[in-house]
Amino acid sequence: MSTQGKKILLRGARQLVTLQGPSGPRRGVQMRELGIIADGALLIQDGVIVQVGASRRLENLAEARDAIELSADGRVVVPGFVDPHVHPVCGPPLVAAYEMRLAGQPEAEIERLTGASGTTRNWLAQASRQRMELTGRRAIREFVRHGTTTLEARGGLVGDPKLELRLLRAFQALQQRPLDVVPVFQTGPVPQGTSPQTYAEELIQRVLPEIKRRRLAELVDVSLGPGQLDLQLVEPVLESAKRLGFGLKLTVDGWLEPEVVELATRWGVVAVEGVEALSPRSAAQLAGAPAIVTLLPGVSFHLLKRPYPPARELIDYGVPVALSTGFSAHRSPTCSMPAIIALACHEMHMTPAEALTAATINAACALGVAHRVGSLQSGKQADLLMLNISDYREIPYHFGMNLVAMVMKRGQVLYPRLEAL
Repeated sequence: MSTQGKKILLRGARQLVTLQGPSGPRRGVQMRELGIIADGALLIQDGVIVQVGASRRLENLAEARDAIELSADGRVVVPGFVDPHVHPVCGPPLVAAYEMRLAGQPEAEIERLTGASGTTRNWLAQASRQRMELTGRRAIREFVRHGTTTLEARGGLVGDPKLELRLLRAFQALQQRPLDVVPVFQTGPVPQGTSPQTYAEELIQRVLPEIKRRRLAELVDVSLGPGQLDLQLVEPVLESAKRLGFGLKLTVDGWLEPEVVELATRWGVVAVEGVEALSPRSAAQLAGAPAIVTLLPGVSFHLLKRPYPPARELIDYGVPVALSTGFSAHRSPTCSMPAIIALACHEMHMTPAEALTAATINAACALGVAHRVGSLQSGKQADLLMLNISDYREIPYHFGMNLVAMVMKRGQVLYPRLEAL
């Protein structure tokens, strides 16, 4: 039975984790405040939440009498996961490189022997747009099965503007099939044979205006680091993107310098990503800035990086933190946000409540979509998960298990029924 466009009463949740609260990102102790309702219920109309509360109260509402009833049977219900850093189309698994990494080979030697980055570049160059779309749909199926209901889609792996534009057109075809897909243009490595200055000028003069004209992306993520644009060239690209009306992100290569925090603050960057280490000065600066720091523990896990990103330090300073799978075939080949939550708790010393906040409402803020997703409250989309557990703290406890019993997107049950895909 389809639930699309119907009135639905979802009742009997042992824990209804609403995350109701401030409209902006949660910081510090706010990240532990989940707004849990025992024996909770939701009334949904036309894919939008209209009432949230205890089951007994909602069952007695006049407007609930003709609703389709869905029983949570004592399970946990949480907002759908939001994944704010995803490469859904990224080429084949690089298993030879992975095996060499496990054997202790340094990254430079792995690249020399396997040509891993060239493999990705060649695959993308040869793939038709139809093949890109098919690859993206397959990835989305896995995201749905693991509870993600909104995700970002970006390229940025090869730095070729023509390839990046083709990827963005493929992402357009993935929109609402069946998830909300937020397209992001990420600047990539400076193309071979091109100077960084020339690459920055091409982005400013041709690429960004074309993306805006074709409405191919909502945000622009400018990458900073070795082989990418340097600090002096990043600023004019950010200025151009902001002038065109894009939301801004900034990706760093590991260490976060105070100068980069100042840059992010100056240009109103919504999220800083790829942070693996920072000084106390940078953490203190971020605490007073609007930017969210999106952490990618899956990248650290797959690339065998130690230590993991400094989540505990950031949260204790009052910096809002989001989590992402960082999905890509060669850096973080997982679609499972529950696995990322487990890594965040085990390796980055986040509490289960903080990790769940980081994977829902804070992740939604990092994509600029928190007005419609990321928490369960009146007026927001009915994007939610029913989990085969009785306490939300079991999400990281059961490492590697898929606990998702049901996925709902805009009031439509997608999983276990995947025909819509």
